[in-house]
Amino acid sequence: MSDLVSLNERAIKHMTEHPSRHLLAQLESDIADALISKGFVEVKTPSVISAASLEKMTITPGHPLYRQMFFIDEKRCLRPMLAPNLYYVMRKLRDHTDGPVKIFEIGSCFRKESHSGAHLEEFTMLNLVEMGPKKDATEALKEYIDTVMRVTGLEYTLSVEESDVYKETLDVMVGDTEVSSGAVGPHVLDAAHDVHEPWSGVGFGLERLLMMMNKKGSVRKIGRSLSYLNGAKIN
Repeated sequence: MSDLVSLNERAIKHMTEHPSRHLLAQLESDIADALISKGFVEVKTPSVISAASLEKMTITPGHPLYRQMFFIDEKRCLRPMLAPNLYYVMRKLRDHTDGPVKIFEIGSCFRKESHSGAHLEEFTMLNLVEMGPKKDATEALKEYIDTVMRVTGLEYTLSVEESDVYKETLDVMVGDTEVSSGAVGPHVLDAAHDVHEPWSGVGFGLERLLMMMNKKGSVRKIGRSLSYLNGAKIN
């Protein structure tokens, strides 16, 4: 225990003597730069969304995710995912261009989660989507997954899985840990969003990526926290 306390104190001292970006902020910046170099436009959308927008994603009172939502009132909640807003922005941008629409967002999402080392109630998502890709939608999806994973330096595999929202997803696995889920359209959800062409989209949990990159045993050590700073315990 004495050795671990000393190691922790050295980590805090190093941070105060050599200031730098928070690890989460730095990862956000590195991924954003990589995606912009691939032609993606960064967007920022509200964290408060309407329950109606989630209904378009088939998230209604009978859906498993519905029980995890933080409601502000009867019609609004903190967003549990970025996809509803990105669907909207993607569709609106289509009115202004004939070429592929390529956008991404990095921002907080909120879900009532069990207290564990693998989940946070406020977590950071990266979602990217391309509508109207010039190549096969699945091949485009694999390319953009690789763009993000190259930033992390992590070895990964791809696995096809069932999903409560998208029915079928292409998941990114680092060892036995899922760090991302992707999907392609046309999709059964598209009509409600007035989308009528192929698309590729994928979402990453950034704290989970950081946990793997820094070999931490819990996402609580690496995300937004009052107890930890870049993995060092401060309380």
